[in-house]
Amino acid sequence: MYIAIEGIDTAGKSTQIAALKKHFPQAVITKEPGGTAIGKEIREMVLSAKTKSKRAEFLLFLADRAEHVKEVIEPNLNKMLISDRSAVSGVAYALVQGEIETKDLISLNNFATKKIYPTKVFLLRLTKEELEFRLSQKKLDGIELRGSDYLLHIQENIKKASELLGLTLVEIDATKPINTITEEILNNIKRTIV
Repeated sequence: MYIAIEGIDTAGKSTQIAALKKHFPQAVITKEPGGTAIGKEIREMVLSAKTKSKRAEFLLFLADRAEHVKEVIEPNLNKMLISDRSAVSGVAYALVQGEIETKDLISLNNFATKKIYPTKVFLLRLTKEELEFRLSQKKLDGIELRGSDYLLHIQENIKKASELLGLTLVEIDATKPINTITEEILNNIKRTIV
C-alpha cells in the first residue's frame, strides 16, 4: 500500500512518519522531493529559492518526481510505502503559482509519475495561529520565508490537487496530540487494508 503524508511545513509529517515506522517496521519510507540521490540535489536547489522562473521550479519538481517513481515507488509497490509528500504537493504548489494551466499540470504529472499515485493521502491540517507559532520556533527555509498566508494557501490547494488527481484525501487536525493523530492514520489504514 502506497500512502502519502501531506501538509505544509511544521504540520508534523516527520513525526507521524516516525510513529508509523514503529507500527510498520518493514515499510519503505521515502520523501518527495529528495527521495533519491538526484532528488536531494534538486531539493536543495528548490529550497534555496534561486530559480527566477516558477515554471523552472515546477519542472525541477517534475524531474525529481519522475526519478522518485522510477527508483523508489515502482520497485516497492508490493510493500507498505510511506512517503513524506507526493505529487499532490507538487500540484498544490503549482496551483498557487498560477502560471500553468490545470490540464497541463495534470498531464505533466501523469507523465512524470506514469500515473502511479498514492492509494491514500493524509493531510495534516494546521490553523493559522498554530502555523505561525510553529514557524516562530525555527529557522525558516526559502519556502517558509514566503509567509504563513502563502503556506495556508498551499494547504487549501493540497485538497484541490487531490481532487484533480482523483485521489482519496483524509484530512486530520494537526493541532491534536501526536498519539491521537497517529491513531487516526492507523485506523484509516486498517480500514483500507481489510
